[in-house]
This record gives sequence, C-alpha cells and structure tokens, in this order.
Amino acid sequence: MFQKILIANRGEIALRIQRACCELGIPTVAVHSTADAEAMHVRLADESVCIGPPAAKDSYLNIPAILSAATITGADAIHPGYGFLSENARFAEMVEAHGLTFIGPSSAHIRMMGDKIEAKTAMASLGVPLVPGSHGAIEDILEAKSLAEKIGYPVLIKATAGGGGRGMKVALNEGGLEDAIRLARTESRAAFGNDAVYMEKYLERPRHIELQIMADAHGNVVHFGERDCSLQRRHQKLLEEAGSPALTAAQRDALGATATAALAKLGYRNAGTLEFLYQDGQFAFIEMNTRLQVEHPVTEMVCGIDLVREQIRIAAGQKLGYTQADVKFSGHAIECRINAEDPDTFMPTPGRVTAFHASGGLGVRVDSALYAGYMVPPFYDSMIAKLIVHAPTRPEAIARMRRAIEEFVVMGIQTTLPLHLRILDDPTFQSGEYTIHWLERFVGAGH
Repeated sequence: MFQKILIANRGEIALRIQRACCELGIPTVAVHSTADAEAMHVRLADESVCIGPPAAKDSYLNIPAILSAATITGADAIHPGYGFLSENARFAEMVEAHGLTFIGPSSAHIRMMGDKIEAKTAMASLGVPLVPGSHGAIEDILEAKSLAEKIGYPVLIKATAGGGGRGMKVALNEGGLEDAIRLARTESRAAFGNDAVYMEKYLERPRHIELQIMADAHGNVVHFGERDCSLQRRHQKLLEEAGSPALTAAQRDALGATATAALAKLGYRNAGTLEFLYQDGQFAFIEMNTRLQVEHPVTEMVCGIDLVREQIRIAAGQKLGYTQADVKFSGHAIECRINAEDPDTFMPTPGRVTAFHASGGLGVRVDSALYAGYMVPPFYDSMIAKLIVHAPTRPEAIARMRRAIEEFVVMGIQTTLPLHLRILDDPTFQSGEYTIHWLERFVGAGH
C-alpha cells in the first residue's frame, strides 16, 4: 500500500479522497492555490503545499508545481479526483515518469477515451452499440450533408475533444448544417485547441444512462449498476439517481455484461464510467470517462462500496477481491448538486458563507467542503456541495431528499436549493418519465 498520497484537486472531492485515505491509514498531502489557503481539505490533510495563484492554469493545472509538491513531501502516489488533470494523459505519463503512481487508468486508455472518435471506434470493435453517425471527423461539407441525409435530421455536431457540452451544435435540417459545423469547430478550437468534429444522430427523447465499472490489473472487471443523469441544463448535470427509474434489473444486467466484457478485452484498469443514450429500449454508447464521477456517491449508497478506496487499492496492485455476483443493489439513491448560483438566472454567487448547517438523519449524506465563514472563491466551478439520500424505494428517497433540502442551511450566498425543491415537486420528475431535454423546458417555463 502507498506511504503517502498527494491529492491533486480541491473542494469536496479533495476532502472525499482525504477521508478515504484516512480510513486506509495513508497520510495525505493537499495542494492548493492562494485562494484556497483556508479550504477544509487543506486544514484536514497531514501536509499542504501552495502551488500557485488563484487561476487554475497557474495552480491546479500546473503540472510542474504538482510534481514538485509530490517530490518535496515524499508522496508516492497522486490521486487526481475529477476535473482539472484527471483525464490528462500527459499528466498521467509524467507522474509515472517521476516514479510515482497515478491513481487511475493508464495514460493510453485516458488518451484513447479522450478522443471521442477513437473511443467510439474502440467500443464498436468490442461489440458495444453506438449512436448512428460518422466513422471519423467531418472533413467535407458535401460528405456531411450526404451522411446527415442518410441517418436523418436532426443531427448533432460534436467536438472530438469535447466535454461539458462545449463544441456541440444541433442541425435541424440541411439549411442549418453548415453553420452548426462551423460554430462547433470555432467553439471547440477555443475550448480545447482542436477543431475536429464528428456527427451523430440527434435523439429527440433519450435518457442519459451511465454505468460505473471498476477493473483491476489482474483481468477482473465488475460494474456497480447504472446512474440516470438525464436531468441536465446546458449539458451540465443537476440531479442524478441510482438506479434509473426507466430500467429493469434485466436491462441493467445485460448492459453491465456487455460493458464489463468490452473493458476486460481492452485491458482497462481502475475506475471508469461508460455513458449511453437510452431510447425505445435501446442503448447507444456516447463516451467514457476515465476517472471518478461527481455523482459516484449515489452508486456507493446503493452498493455499499467505497469507490475511492477501491481506486487506491487497485492502483496499489491489489485485486478486486469480489465477483459480479457479490455486488448487491439495495434501495434507491438521489444526489442533488448544490451550486453557488442564483436559482433562477444561474449566475454564479461567490462570497462569504455566514452560516452553514448540513442536513442529517437516516440515509442522508453531505459531501461538501463548506463551513461557516468560508469564502466561496469566484475562480472555480460553482458546485459547493452534494446532497445525497438513500431509501428503500424511489418515492421514499424523494420524500427524504425534500426533507433534507428543507433543513439544509447556507446563508450569505444564493444557492440552487430552491430549484431542486421545485424539481422534486414536479409530477414529471415524480413519475420518472423525464428525458435529457425535460429540465431545459422546465427551467425555461419559469418553474
């Protein structure tokens, strides 16, 4: 097992990793920007190192500073969390080159899955179903028009290096195709330094279903069930559920068998999440995230397995120690992402938290680095907490989440808690019959 782990992240996920390390008896190193000097993960870590000024590019994305911090503190492994450098293949390579262990997949698999076209090609070769679309990047507008006509409008133009909804444009008909390609390329070039785009059939009422897997270096792969992440605004998730109200246990098992077989053939290692669109009983692979997901707690709640602990064990060379038959699913879990944003306009609301009280009680979990007096900085993602509940049934989980939100207190800044209450009270959400487009319409209608 590792002697010391450096946590290359901030906020609630850094604190989440810190807790797993503490329970494993592994000392930790927190890195932080000057803006995060008083952050909770810095306070609780065994050691801390300031790696730069507030801007992420000068601190949390500063690879030389992070590697230097690991060297001077004697860390022998680095956990990247999610975001920042977690899916940066070059970072993973540099960690290994410095004689450290990267707690995550191999750099080759990070690079493969980071290119959406290469990822789809690999998955198709392993028998995973895809959304109909181009087999590579779009080079010629005439070829694009021919393909769009073949698969049928509307179509979606996506950046090959995309993420978070950037570099994605919909063309409803041939008249809008050229503009969609041009705009997607421009946005992708600005965001990722890469203007390559590809085309997919635009599904008009799909759900976003993702499957959590874990694989060790000894050829063992298991899945921990599905999460329904269909409640999105501008391709950003706001609320997630495990399991999906749209799937049966048989569908979960079939999807899991396909995915684990594919990743076993691929030789994948550590945590990963395969993302699918689901419509009319059919699944279609869209991408794979080679890291821990923000919404991993709902999976932990229904499986009772600490996924971060498993990441660390696997990176240390240990076997999973259980089979798929040993993974049991119990009850229903829901996660609300609480952002420091105006609940109506979604404008960020950084500032000082004057009072903070986390919800509690049976089946309630809060993952947050907030505390009274904490200054929420304006430099990073606006998510400040994750509120997760677990109950025997979905209706009971909804009731528990409503209660937990009502007793959750954050004063001094605005948050999205009121929006989550409105979602929970809506009949469409309660029925479980929403799609990935539902929340945009719900918010647009002024709910």
